[in-house]
Order: sequence, then structure tokens, then C-alpha cells
Amino acid sequence: MIGTDGHLVDATRERSLWPGWPTLPRDTERYRICGGGAITVAVEAGDRLTMIDVEGSQECELVTFGCDWVARPELLNAKPNGNADNVRAWLSGSKENLALAARLSKMGAALDALKSSSFFGPHSVAGDRISLEVSEDGIIVALAPGAPMRVYEQNPPTEIELQIVRAKPLDEREPVLPEPLADPKLDFKVDRRTAIAYEVKAGEFIQIIDVQGQQCSDFQSFTMAGLDQGIERCLDITTTRTLMAQGYPGPGMFAKYYDQNMQPLVEIVHDNCMRHDAFGLACTAKYYEDLGYPGHINCSDNFNRVLDPYGIAARRGWMAMNFFYNTGIDDSNQFYLDEPWSRPGDYVLLRALTDMVCVSSACPCDVDAANAWNPTDIHVRTYSPKESFRSSIGFRKRPDADAAMTKETGFHARTSELTRDYIEYNGFWMANSYTNHGANAEYWACREKCIMMDLSALRKFEVLGSDAEALMQQCLTRNVRRMADGHVLYSAMCYDTGTMIDDGTVFRLGPDNFRWIGGNDYGGDWLRSKAQELGLKNVRVKSSTDQLHNVAVQGPLSREVLAEIIWTPPKQPQVDELDWFRFAIGRIGDFDGIPIIVSRTGYSGELGYEVFCHPNDAVAVWDAIWAVGEPKGMLPLGLEALDMLRIESGLIFAGFEFDDQTDPFEAGIGFTVPLKTKEEDFIGREALIRRKESPQRKLVGLELVGDEPAANGDCVHVGRHQVGTVTSAMRSPILMKNVALCRMAVEHAEPGTEVEVGKLDGHSKRLPATVVPFPFYDPEKKRPRS
Repeated sequence: MIGTDGHLVDATRERSLWPGWPTLPRDTERYRICGGGAITVAVEAGDRLTMIDVEGSQECELVTFGCDWVARPELLNAKPNGNADNVRAWLSGSKENLALAARLSKMGAALDALKSSSFFGPHSVAGDRISLEVSEDGIIVALAPGAPMRVYEQNPPTEIELQIVRAKPLDEREPVLPEPLADPKLDFKVDRRTAIAYEVKAGEFIQIIDVQGQQCSDFQSFTMAGLDQGIERCLDITTTRTLMAQGYPGPGMFAKYYDQNMQPLVEIVHDNCMRHDAFGLACTAKYYEDLGYPGHINCSDNFNRVLDPYGIAARRGWMAMNFFYNTGIDDSNQFYLDEPWSRPGDYVLLRALTDMVCVSSACPCDVDAANAWNPTDIHVRTYSPKESFRSSIGFRKRPDADAAMTKETGFHARTSELTRDYIEYNGFWMANSYTNHGANAEYWACREKCIMMDLSALRKFEVLGSDAEALMQQCLTRNVRRMADGHVLYSAMCYDTGTMIDDGTVFRLGPDNFRWIGGNDYGGDWLRSKAQELGLKNVRVKSSTDQLHNVAVQGPLSREVLAEIIWTPPKQPQVDELDWFRFAIGRIGDFDGIPIIVSRTGYSGELGYEVFCHPNDAVAVWDAIWAVGEPKGMLPLGLEALDMLRIESGLIFAGFEFDDQTDPFEAGIGFTVPLKTKEEDFIGREALIRRKESPQRKLVGLELVGDEPAANGDCVHVGRHQVGTVTSAMRSPILMKNVALCRMAVEHAEPGTEVEVGKLDGHSKRLPATVVPFPFYDPEKKRPRS
């Protein structure tokens, strides 16, 4: 077929019919099985299953049942080759799994007599796939087995992807709903273009599910006590925005919705979309009339109809919390809408703080992009107040990934005893500051004594095999071949344009064994894709973030603290012998203690170490360090104080000092690109040579006049001309100066250059500043080297 531009168009190309699954054909479903986890899924005769070993060397085990829960090994035409020990072990591995095992047994599943089929294994490579046909209706339990990984091992259990091509066409099947979070009290569908009112008691949970994706659902609530007195006080979104100081609440510290009397009605517990509207009304008759659609069904009239039995007065337009509605206000002060971000099965979970009458709609708008031009259903479930759900935000480690709810690190049991101030960072809840201390006290403890900080959200990847060194040499800017076992290198990872993917540290555990520790999940995807492109068949890149959690112990007393508790074997350096950017494999206490890795690395500008362990051992590791450190003045440290420390020390942070438009020279880490001593080619080398010869921007320090701090994104001017942008800023407690890091045009980057930092609109208010060298604190790095 010839397109309007005269080019050949592929007429068979699929359009994206299911938001969030743009790479999958119409009748295909995808399920992710995390390493060490399992899923249960119903199948029908004629379905086709494809299992994919995402990262390589990961076994997949299947157990099949008929619809009567009697074992049916023949259901997949695959001969059983195992006795399902891994499945039984998984079913007994946690309280939730034991409950599942009990339900399976109650339904008739003979768990003692199970047989399983195993696929993949040590020699499978990333992307290997196996397909099977389903011969009859039934249920499949699919497992990605694996034991906890010790810190000195490199065998983490990793992800299996299961794709199911359904024999029955999509329009003949009910959309797939996520499994209930618990046994529902109410469980009902809100048909498209309608609304339903319902009652909840204090403490109950309300789950609002976008069934097919990209469907708005307006929510409103009233207290039963108020209605009984004839008082209508509904959820007031203006009051809520004012009290929460956010566009709309999200899980965590600022999660509550209020009425006009500033009384809390509900709080949000889960949100795996994180894109909603709290400015516009629920759609009204007038909205459609003004667009030329008189008589159009609308949410406000639907609300009036279902709320009338409760004696609630009708309104021409209802304020509401508009879940999954994608709106914003642009630079021209124009309120706009676009297609929702929500994907099939995305949901919010609310907790009622009082007895309420609630109403939820499935918005009928089909005249603009509010529901992606296609109104669909909403599903609502409520749960007992006896249930317990952790606060959580959906995190997608890849654009096409399913949302994973926010995790707690292995150290959370201890940090949560010391603070409630957490923020979501890279899919984990991380402490921001600690009760009774605050960022300033934590900062001073690091500069003068010692601190301990949870940094488990860093991404870890095991890179192993005879081609591991060649892969790392190609993908990192530093010269990996010069590393000895036990060494650590800080490096950039770049695209072929020379711009940065990530920065991080690489540990050399052996001749063919490396561990990359960076800031994002894409680093592992990049390494695997490059191994395939380069034809490096003898290398595996395995995600180990969930198997390795770590704390940073930083400050002048950090060596003294760790020397008392870490034992290392004779062939390994002791803590007080460990050089900068070296690591040792050891144990807590003695030769029979908890296995750990200790590295002399950090992100504070002080003498410091990082201690890595398995999450199951995290509490014991924290307790051992704390028992020695607290009497010496150790404090826990959160992200707010860490930001102060790293800015002062001139250490860069992703999304601030660098992104995928910034090269290492512009980011202030040109030392990670040794073009003279690393003569081998590596990804981005040619581009970096050109960029070094013709630099455009440079990271510099600024010293501002006065105490008003700059902020990330502030423009920097010489007269009217913008010559730079502030990346990070702070008031330095130890230097008693107002400082900032700035990406500056090279023409204005010389120390002593006078510039102005723009506030407000960038022109009506300016803060005088001078370009200065950085790091601001300990520029010769004497303290971390000490």
C-alpha cells in the first residue's frame, strides 16, 4: 500500500490496541515471573504459551492442572521431568504462599503428587524461548526457581516472561482483571458511561481499577455522619491541594483527601498510574453543549442520579478527584488534556477514614482524548479494614514493563523505627530524614563522626563469563583490563553519541567476573543488547538488585567502627588495610558470621565504606554496625542530607548533572574518559574525541551573594543572555557559603566570571554569583583518601 507521502506502508502492521503492550499482537497477554517467584494463570484449549528466559541461565518450572485442580501433565503436551520440589518449596516459602497452598488443597489439588516440566537452565542465553500448545482448559503454575544469592556469588534467580496467545479473539473474552488484593467485600463493574454509588465503613479499602486502560473515573465521597444531619460536605479538591501542597495526593507522607471543613475523608495507599487530575470538574452537560453535542451523557448528571437516593442535592457540575484523567497547565497558562497514561489493570487503592457514601464513574467522554476516544468500564472492589496494605507507587523499570509496587529494602525494619519520612526512589521507599535529627544534624555527623545510610535502591548486575571483560571494556569508558581482582572503578556508560546512559562502579570479583552497580535498570538491558550485537556469546548479565542490599558507613570514624565488626580471611585485606576503591569479601564478627562485601567507596566526600549483604541478613548487619557506631556518635542519614554532602563534594547525580543529552566532560567527570591510556575502541569513543576537541558546555561551581539558594533548573545569565543552567544548589554549613553546580557555556566558564542566577521569570529577579572551581569541599579529595 502507498501512503500519502508516497512511501510504501506495511498494511499488516498492528496498531496499539492495548495501552502499555505496544510490542504485543492483539490477542497476546504477557506475564512476568520474578526470579524466585511464581504465577498462576488460567488457560484454554488452543492457547499457545511462549516462555522467554529474559536474562539467560534461568530455569522455568511448570505444573499444570485441569479445571478441577487435578494434575494434568498432558495439558501442555510436555512430558514431566521433575517432581515439583521447587513448586512445593515456593508454596511453603511465605505466609501468602502458604495461604495459596491451603486454597489449592481445599479446591482438590493433590500437592504431594505433583509432577513438573522444567525448561531452560545454566546454558540458556538471554532471550531464549520455548513455545507449547494447550490441549485442554486448565490452570498453570509457572515458577522461576532460585535460592538466595550470597554476596560473593553471581547466580541470582532472574525473570521469566510468559506470553499467551489466546485462541479466543479479544472481543469474545472478558478483559483481564488483576487478582483481588484480598477477599473483596464489594466487587462490581461500573459500566462505561455510568456511575455507581456505594457505602464504605471507616478503615475499609477502595480499589478503583481501569480495566482496559486509558479510562477516566471521577470519585466523590460524603461522610455518613454529615448526611445524617443534613450536611453535605464532600471531598474538596481545592482544600486537599492546599493542605497537601501537591497537585494531588500520592502514597506516602502526603496522602490524604479532605472536605471543605478540612476533615480527612480518605487517604491513597496504592497508585500504579500516578497521573490524575485535581483541577477540572467531572464532565458536565455544558461542556458537551459548548462543543456542539447537546444531550450528551455526562458524569455530573450520572452523579446526580445515583446520589439522589441519599438526599444529596443535584449540581450542574461536580468537583471530583478525576482518577486516570491526564491534564496539565502549560507555559501559556492553558489547561489541557491528553490521552491517559493508565494501562490495563492500573488501579488506585484508597482507605476510608470515616463512614462514607462514595460514587465512582466510568466517564462517557468520546469527543476528545480524555478516554483515548473510547470509553470503557471501571471496576471497583472494597476490602475489610482488617487487611493490611503497604503504601506503594507503581514503578516501571522499562517503558513497556508492568508496574511493580514500591519495595521496602532489607534495612526497612530498622530505618522505619527511626523515621516516617520516606520518599519513593527508583521503586524503593528510602528514608528522606530521621526523626529528632533532621538533615543538618545528619550532615554534621557525617562530616565530624560517622553515619549509616541505606542505599539498597542502587541497581546491581552480575556480569560473568569468558567474554565478560571484553563486554565491560566495550561498554564502559574506563579501562577495565587494568583492573585487578578486588579493585573498584568509577566509570561512565555512554551511547554511541558520547552522551551518558549512567554512571556507576564496577567491581572485579575474578578474571571473568564483574559486578556493575549503577542508578538504573537500563544499564543491564544495555549490556545484554551490546553482548548480542558484538557477538559475545560467553557472557551473562544477571540482575541482582533484589539479592544485594547495602548501607554506606561514612565519616571520619567509619574505619574505626567497621574494623571492630568485620572479619576478613588472611588472603583478603582487613578493613584498616583497605585502599580507596578496593573491596574485600568478609563476614560480620568472625569466620562463621554473616557473609558481606565491604568496599572503600562512597558518595559523601568523606572517608567511607559500603557494606553489601543479602536482604535476609540486612537487619542483623544494621544491628552489628549500629551497636558499635551509636556510642561513637553515629546517626542514620537520609537522602536530604546526602544531597547536601554530594553537592558540597562536587559529586554528580542523574537527572541533575547529567542525562542522555550530556557527555562525561559536560557532567564534570571527564577523568572517566582516558582517551590516551585506553587505546581500544569503546562505545562512544569517536564521539567523545570530537566532543572533547570542541566543547560547548562545562560543569562549574557558583558562589552566590546572599543566603537565597539557587535551585535545579534556574537560568544563569550574563545580562539578558542565558549562558547556563543550575543543576544543584545548597547552603554549605561547613563552608558557610551559598553554592551551586551549573552547566555553563565554555565562553563563560572561567573562574572569576561574574554571572546572575535568574529567579521568578528569570529576568525580574537576579542573584549575583561568581564562577568558582569545584568541588567546594576538600577539592584534593584528601579526606576520602585518608
